[in-house]
Amino acid sequence: MPQTALVRVLDNLIDNALRYGGCAEVGVEHRGDQGAIIVGDRGPGIPTERRKEVLEPFVRLEESRNRDLGGSGLGLAIVRQILDAHGGALCLEDREGGGLNAVVLLPLALAERKAA
Repeated sequence: MPQTALVRVLDNLIDNALRYGGCAEVGVEHRGDQGAIIVGDRGPGIPTERRKEVLEPFVRLEESRNRDLGGSGLGLAIVRQILDAHGGALCLEDREGGGLNAVVLLPLALAERKAA
């Protein structure tokens, strides 16, 4: 994945965490044959039944017209599109203690898989 694409993914997710959760905590871990970058916040989260929906363009949970809180509804759709194009995925998970984890899953390089 080109560096600029990954930067855009992380920028969008961190911006969302700061905007809706007031903080952003970033971590990395292995999940099977994938690497995971986790961006966590302590905001209200996203209801389980709406998580697939918010990955579509122009879908926003914040219904107000206030662009300080609401955005255009493109951030998560862009993240999903970039990750799909590179064999990755975005998972939205409840965070222990409240909030949301946005988890970027990316395939590990072949050399790393052979070493494991």
